[in-house]
Amino acid sequence: MKNPTTLLHLDASPRGSRSRSRQLGQKFLAAWRAAHPGAPVRVRDIGREPPPFITEAWVEGAFTAADQRSAAAREAMAISDGYVDDVLAADEIVITTPIYNFSLPAVLKAWIDQVIRSGRTFSVGPDGLVGLAGGKRVIVIVASGADLRPESPMGASNFVEPYLRAVFGFIGITRVEFVYAHSLNHNAAAGTQAMAEAESTLTRLAVPQAA
Repeated sequence: MKNPTTLLHLDASPRGSRSRSRQLGQKFLAAWRAAHPGAPVRVRDIGREPPPFITEAWVEGAFTAADQRSAAAREAMAISDGYVDDVLAADEIVITTPIYNFSLPAVLKAWIDQVIRSGRTFSVGPDGLVGLAGGKRVIVIVASGADLRPESPMGASNFVEPYLRAVFGFIGITRVEFVYAHSLNHNAAAGTQAMAEAESTLTRLAVPQAA
């Protein structure tokens, strides 16, 4: 019997109940739980509890044999291992994030830096770089004041989607879907419509996909 699907849920917004990305994440999570009764969910609120930035101790730990690491390097790797373990244990990952200045919030970049690890999420061998975290699906829920969808006139200023596709592809994850709640600062009607469309898409994506 197949083990229940495991979901990793990341919130990257620093805002609380006013966050549109968080609101959509909660809608998705409710629909996902209903479609996967009893399945485990791991929640990381990196918007409120940010991962540490990369330090010299982290670099030492990542590129030094475990038995030769300093105490500071061992501590840095223990923290990083927690984030990596989350990713490797998950079958699906949902990330909720705003767009800040056309790119990622710093906390989401810090999380990425913690999980991109040689020997853990990618390897280097005779055939080059190989991603070690494949076979998963990632859904990225993006909230933005303007319309920064790739197909929009301002799409060239969206550096969130191409970057995240590249990062996840690097570690072997190619099933990456983006859901946009866009134009939230245009007017109330546009924001309401965009939220409704995003919620409808997320309700559909929460249902297990046919093999």
